[in-house]
Amino acid sequence: MPFESSHRPLARNGLILAGLSALLVLAGCSNDDQAAQQGGGGMPPAAVVVETAELTDASVRQDYAGRARGAREVEVRARISGILEQRLYDEGQMVSEGDALFRIDRKPAEAALQRARAQRQVAEANLRQAEREWNRISSLYERNAVSERDRDSAQSALELAQANMAVANAGMTQAELDVGYTEVTAPISGVTSLEDFPEGSLIDTGTLLTTIVQLDPIHVRFALPENDATIRRVAREGMASAGEEQNVNARLVLADGSEYPLDGRIDFTASTLDPRTGSVSARAVFPNPEQMVVPGQFVRVRVELQSFDDIITVPEKAVAQGPQGPVVYVVDDEGKARAKAVELGPVSQGRQILLEGLEAGDRFIVSGLTNLRDGAQVNVTNAEDGEGTD
Repeated sequence: MPFESSHRPLARNGLILAGLSALLVLAGCSNDDQAAQQGGGGMPPAAVVVETAELTDASVRQDYAGRARGAREVEVRARISGILEQRLYDEGQMVSEGDALFRIDRKPAEAALQRARAQRQVAEANLRQAEREWNRISSLYERNAVSERDRDSAQSALELAQANMAVANAGMTQAELDVGYTEVTAPISGVTSLEDFPEGSLIDTGTLLTTIVQLDPIHVRFALPENDATIRRVAREGMASAGEEQNVNARLVLADGSEYPLDGRIDFTASTLDPRTGSVSARAVFPNPEQMVVPGQFVRVRVELQSFDDIITVPEKAVAQGPQGPVVYVVDDEGKARAKAVELGPVSQGRQILLEGLEAGDRFIVSGLTNLRDGAQVNVTNAEDGEGTD
């Protein structure tokens, strides 16, 4: 059958051409469907999350490490020599100003007081005798009954008796003070330390007996970096203004992370910079009526560096870098992203303060900024206003 065999190759070729035509038609349909899904050949709208800009108040705070110290640390020393007879307080307890702390043997001081009294009595008797002699000699001299030399001698004796009386009075005063010094009292209110000498010790004048630390108020020493000039300037102005209250407020953060309930203030900053650390010494004062803060405790001083009223803040991740500087993308009424140039302030509690650029009510993009272009169509995925923009 030669006729049939001559036409089979032509039939096979026709089948192949028909199959290729069908594939081309299917590919064309697929491209048309994809183009229709992308809205004429573009990418689908980027999915974004937005927030609405609101006016708020913000402050910039900074923490500085420091150590607590007593407002005053006073050394209690003996003012006379003698035997230490008794300690009148419990070591480590709170004492009030004027409380008796130690008692030194009084007998030597009382004996010295008796001697001073006797010396003053002698001086008083000599003074009275000199006064009587002066009155008699001066009267005789006026009647030319005695010589001028006799009058001068009587006057010198009177002046010497007066001087001896002054010396006796001074000795009496010192003896009375020494008797009072046998009882050592607290010069300030505070917490006492350990005694330096036990009872029965022979102590000299000036011997250190104990130390008292005043806990209310409490001082915190810390260091300010060189660039924190605002605090330094305001603190110095407050110190220079006599009678004016210091206006650099501070808070205290304890070692466990909790915040101390009472406010303090910075009352001192050094006028010179430490070249070794590049910092300036500073001191903050906090009331401590319950003795919650103890000397030597590690704390952090939280200082408000700046405060802002009626400003807009955004998350730090919402700020992008444009060709001319930082920008924030907002969504307009047509559902498109618009880049707005902004002026950045400091960061406060994880949010970027914007000095200029956004207005209250602007919807700015906080998520979905990757490859986002100005004018691109976006899809707001969070229903902030009750609906999204497709």
